[in-house]
Amino acid sequence: MSEPKRLLPVRDDSIHCVLCHDAPCSKACAQCDPGRILRALRFDNIEIAADLLPEDYDPSWMAEAEAVCPTGVKIGDVLEKLKHKKQRLEGTAGAGKVDLACDLCGVKLENPFLLSSSVVASNYEMCAQAFEMGWAGAAFKTVSMMEMHEASPRFSAVRAPVGDWYGFKNIEQLSTYSVEENLEFFRRLKKDYPTKVIVASIMGRNEQEWEYLARAVTEAGADVIECNFSCPNMEAQGTGSDIGQDPDAVRRFTQAVRRGSSIPVLAKMTPNITDITVPAIAAVEGGADGIAAINTIKSITGVNLDTMTAQPSVHGQSMIGGYSGRAVKPIALRMISQLGQCERLQGSHISAMGGIVTWRDSVEFLMLGAQSLQVTTAVMEYGYRIIDDLISGLQVFMAQRNYRSIKEISRSGLENLVENDRLERDTIVFPSFDREKCIGCGRCYISCRDGGHQAISFDAETRKVTLHGSRCVGCQLCSLVCPVRAIRQTRRVSPRK
Repeated sequence: MSEPKRLLPVRDDSIHCVLCHDAPCSKACAQCDPGRILRALRFDNIEIAADLLPEDYDPSWMAEAEAVCPTGVKIGDVLEKLKHKKQRLEGTAGAGKVDLACDLCGVKLENPFLLSSSVVASNYEMCAQAFEMGWAGAAFKTVSMMEMHEASPRFSAVRAPVGDWYGFKNIEQLSTYSVEENLEFFRRLKKDYPTKVIVASIMGRNEQEWEYLARAVTEAGADVIECNFSCPNMEAQGTGSDIGQDPDAVRRFTQAVRRGSSIPVLAKMTPNITDITVPAIAAVEGGADGIAAINTIKSITGVNLDTMTAQPSVHGQSMIGGYSGRAVKPIALRMISQLGQCERLQGSHISAMGGIVTWRDSVEFLMLGAQSLQVTTAVMEYGYRIIDDLISGLQVFMAQRNYRSIKEISRSGLENLVENDRLERDTIVFPSFDREKCIGCGRCYISCRDGGHQAISFDAETRKVTLHGSRCVGCQLCSLVCPVRAIRQTRRVSPRK
């Protein structure tokens, strides 16, 4: 029997970095900033990480940095691997010259990234800090004339194996500040940060409140109004997602907002609906200039088996709440693409959100129709500092592919999204096995046997797999389950008759 190969992790030790604030490793290293490099790697920004690594890097520099790392990350090994990859990367040439300026319904944005309406944009100090760090604007936590009383605790999370959130649930409601307090935040922010964009999220219980709030936030200096037709956590009947599921109410309340203001209006849509385009069209018919989507998805993240209470538990009780984060991104992308392809919404701005963590997520939303981007959950988990990698990663991407503006990226992927009956089904992409990388685990064999087409055999003695082309349908399940990525796709061919 052949000697088994040692399993090497697909992702290096940087995944175990906890992304410390005021990173001890950086303070301990005089030659470079390992904390910032590790953060760039974590957020899929390998070119920037390589650019931050000095040409004369020596692993011995990391001895003191590793000694103070709270989780024992082998920083020297991580950066040594990065050094070897550095020459093979495309690099960051020209990235600094890329202009990310775009607009939100005609209002200029320095870059496409805004804080979305939530706790991360709930007072002057928070938004001021975010603006200083590079965010182009903020959709303020929803202003209403209702008195809010929040529950405690009000968050729960589904974690990935490495500890990061995969999904996040909140049962939070609207701003706990009074209308006048929020208006004063707007005035101060507009005075101190005139180039930043203030999006005033508002919610009323009737047409009079919607019109009044629209007029009030406009007079206080808001650049854009966002109508919250989508919060899933509201107690009051006829508010939040109740509105977003009723096209007539969406149209009527949008008209009321339009009567109260002449600045651009976004209608924020709920994903808790069969067809998101129906209320979106109603909003545009009512006078909205654009659509914001998606808000959170109604969910239960789990149940404590001892107390039999869903999470988060508030005095032994819980409620259905809003789900966000990485887990909702596929649903958000689908809904953004539907909005982008809808003929009756052509010309309407789309401000997208729902699982944006890295620059790559941002590009995907842009390609499917977004023109601006909003973020909350990733900020709650990692802080405002993620803007560094969102901006630099997007700039590198655009420089490498010769994009000259955000507008060139927006909608560029929609033409490749077709209906079921137009999808080509006459050719096959077979898998190809890299024998050097293969560790003989048999995962591909098990999945193909039990969940595929029994096209892979496994020799228990040699621990080698064999593909039987006559049975393979090219589903690529095997490549998805391979833990070391030893299976790749080959060129597309016509199957034998």
